[in-house]
Amino acid sequence: MSGVIKTVSLAVSVLLCVFLLSVPGASGGMAAEGRRVFVERGCGECHTTERPLRRPTFEEFLTEKGPPLWYAGSKFRKGWLKEWLTSPEPVRPMAYNSLKERNPDNHPALGSKEAEAVAEYLATLKVEGLKRGVVRPEKNVRGRIIFEKKLGCYGCHLVRKGRRIVGGLSGPSLVGAGRRLEPDWIYAFLKDKNLFVPYTSMPVYVGIITDREMRILSGYVASME
Repeated sequence: MSGVIKTVSLAVSVLLCVFLLSVPGASGGMAAEGRRVFVERGCGECHTTERPLRRPTFEEFLTEKGPPLWYAGSKFRKGWLKEWLTSPEPVRPMAYNSLKERNPDNHPALGSKEAEAVAEYLATLKVEGLKRGVVRPEKNVRGRIIFEKKLGCYGCHLVRKGRRIVGGLSGPSLVGAGRRLEPDWIYAFLKDKNLFVPYTSMPVYVGIITDREMRILSGYVASME
């Protein structure tokens, strides 16, 4: 008799787990729903969600249609992801992997519920071992000097200067970077950009600026409106 009770209890537990996983927002159910939407919408045709086992060749890299998302949860703020997916606007002035063609501004938009689910899914895609709480957003003079004068970052990135938007077009815009990017990811990217994007015109700053300056710069970028 006790064996029957245990069997029934186990069956009920399994059914309960299945039910919870099928309910958006319960025990990762929302993320599972987001993954389903991601797959069904064909997002994987342009974006990778798994860290590559090896460094791609330059020719392979050029075939990629959109930026990788296997570290999206470490890079992006979840709230921004949801908002952007419902009303996508180009972050990059130029098309991905191009310095000649402008961004076509044709990314599909999702409904509010789908965007929330996909944002939840992307938030689970994180870099193993990336430390959190190392950098905090901080708008300070030292960070501005490093950004504008020492490194001249606005030569490649759009930034907000008062009421104007100024800067270069070859890199992603940093307008609204504080709402979009996680401070610790900015720092990790500056430390080892090749971990995230193996081929990019972004300079290597290791040995050019100190680790402390990298943290200051990361905090400054993370404060940009």
